[in-house]
Amino acid sequence: MTQAPPQPRDPLAWTAGLCAAFVALALVRLQIPSAPYFDEVHYLPAARHLLALGDYVNREHPLLGKELIALGIALFGDAPLGWRLVPLAAGALALFAAMRALWFATLSRFATLAYGVLLVTGFQLFVNARIAMLDIFFIAFLALAYWQCAAAMREPETGRCRLAVAGVALGLSMAAKWNAVPLAVVPGLAFLVLRWRAGRRRLLLSRRGAPVPGITLIEAALWLGVIPLAIYAASFAPAWYFAQGAIGSPDGVANLVALHEQMVSMQESVIQSHPYQSTWPQWVLNTRAIWYLYEATDGAQRGILLVGNPLTMLLGLSALLWCLFRALLAKDRAASAVVILYAVALGFWIVADKPIQFYYHYFLPSMFLLAALALALDALWQSGRRWLALAPLAGSVVMFAYFYPIMTAAPLEGPRAFLAWTWLEGWK
Repeated sequence: MTQAPPQPRDPLAWTAGLCAAFVALALVRLQIPSAPYFDEVHYLPAARHLLALGDYVNREHPLLGKELIALGIALFGDAPLGWRLVPLAAGALALFAAMRALWFATLSRFATLAYGVLLVTGFQLFVNARIAMLDIFFIAFLALAYWQCAAAMREPETGRCRLAVAGVALGLSMAAKWNAVPLAVVPGLAFLVLRWRAGRRRLLLSRRGAPVPGITLIEAALWLGVIPLAIYAASFAPAWYFAQGAIGSPDGVANLVALHEQMVSMQESVIQSHPYQSTWPQWVLNTRAIWYLYEATDGAQRGILLVGNPLTMLLGLSALLWCLFRALLAKDRAASAVVILYAVALGFWIVADKPIQFYYHYFLPSMFLLAALALALDALWQSGRRWLALAPLAGSVVMFAYFYPIMTAAPLEGPRAFLAWTWLEGWK
């Protein structure tokens, strides 16, 4: 008798538990500082104007992220909890969806749970989930879209529904922040390439072959192309109703196309240098940090530092090279996807016409970097070298615990306390 194929157990309950732990850790001192900090000073006024349909401000970014911040204010009040609870919920969604995406890509319990631990303790997700900024929203919806795409490939019988959800999520991601655009076009292009490689003679109408049998290329174009653009456009509905600066008003712009021309111009006009600006090599090597907060506030000296986990950001680079070799030599699809997505996410910032860039732009590439590390650790686990697979996870947790006070605005001993965490000159 032939041996039954392995049936790995879905770590759904463990995934949910890890997300609950993430939320519990992030809730600590979420209301501190009690005043807006870092870029909250831009997005909170924009959210208030959205609620009142007053002045159309902060036009350089799409509306959805600010609409979600406004939703939090409407539900929980114009106070720190109201500002930051919805971003925290988006952070939990990003974590859950990213883990589910890796599960469907690999069917490996260890890789999935290792990835969750690496994301929770990787600093970027944690810090950005605790502040009312836009990045956490586009990351959350993008992770949701990739989860649904991976699940559609693994379970083609649910493919149509999942691709529809993915299309909506891709539109919401772009509507939160334009940083999502390079990764939002990848699922549609990947469907085209994989169906082409399947060798179907009726390329546009064939329902056979990868990546999702039963779905034609034309239908995929609807779910992954037309629907995202429609959702993105719909997110601008309030732009017609502001009291000042609305689309079509004398002090606004003529139409949605004119608004986007204005948005592009505003994005490219930011050329004034900033103390925390950085370049992509500094992101990759983790040599330049951002202090979201460092001042005496709420009765004590406090700080919030955005930097990558010093251990996993460097281990991830070697894991990325390992994934590249796996992709080239073993045709490992999961490793190939991680390498391509990291290259696209980082490559966008290498060529982008945006002279002033910041470390939080590495948020998305770092998620693919940690996915590469999870795959490498899973290979060690499967080979029987389990202590070697667990050691980096334990080290990542230790690093997270050490930096936890400076990521959650804990009371510090004094103005020079930051030296305990600024190991490199670029972190000061």
